[in-house]
Amino acid sequence: MERLSQIDSLNTAIGTNSVATNKQSDDASSHSNATNKKQPYISHQPDSNGHIHYSDDEHAMWQALLARQAEQTPNRACTAYLGGLTKLNLPTAHIPQLHDIDEVLQATTGWQTAAVPALISFGKFFKLLANKSFPVATFIRRFEDMDYIEEPDIFHEIVGHCPLLTHPAFAAFNETYGKLGLSATKEERWFLARLYWFTIEFGLVGNRIENRRIYGGGILSSPSETVYALDRMPQELSVAQNKPQSQPEHRAFDLLDVLRTPYRIDQIQPIYYVIDELDTLFDIVNSDIMGAVKKAMSLGLFEPTYPEKTR
Repeated sequence: MERLSQIDSLNTAIGTNSVATNKQSDDASSHSNATNKKQPYISHQPDSNGHIHYSDDEHAMWQALLARQAEQTPNRACTAYLGGLTKLNLPTAHIPQLHDIDEVLQATTGWQTAAVPALISFGKFFKLLANKSFPVATFIRRFEDMDYIEEPDIFHEIVGHCPLLTHPAFAAFNETYGKLGLSATKEERWFLARLYWFTIEFGLVGNRIENRRIYGGGILSSPSETVYALDRMPQELSVAQNKPQSQPEHRAFDLLDVLRTPYRIDQIQPIYYVIDELDTLFDIVNSDIMGAVKKAMSLGLFEPTYPEKTR
């Protein structure tokens, strides 16, 4: 399960693919003590020819993750994602080089990747997106973190997000988001983070439950959450049928509600917001996002639905 990475100060750094922060204690986005004791992940640097070298164990991790993902996504990922995955034609036995991904993205939507460290500044993240460059941390999770990792690794970035960067609406949303973030204040960025979280990272698409699919990269790069997010008895049905509410809650996308919904980065999500179709991202881009951010700031956050984090 992919998560935004290591924001222990309020806003000094962000995960490479996302911008959620922890406004005071509203969003529980700092690492637990156990996570802090783990060996940190470090991105690989390219050689003089731009080639990034990975170990056999790292290639084996890629192979294992991709094989497991291939079993789970056909009936869970949205059609546009599966089409983008076909276009990328990712290697199954080794981690791809970023220039191979760039060739496909450039030919479809004009995007490219950018190799970055595990953490980058707010400014760099937004600037990259605004310039149609998607940041990719060049490390891959260890086997003990196969199902859960807070740091966004190369599998999350490439397999979770890049297939949909071949889709015009998804690409336009990311570009607009970057431009908005560049000019936003610190507090506005806290609220914008929730928009990215509940769309690009953990969004669902399809207004009918039987046709609902995943487009959020945080779900699609997580073997366990890919299964969980589309549990066929989501909370909207379990309530009506008096079933135990252990399944995720699916909510229709509402921009203001999304901006006011807190989340935790260190657990599977209890709430997913659902858009009608992927082109709905165009509608969001064309709406008054910053006006909604200002309104959300005045109203404040909803009460959390997740348990309080213990230190």
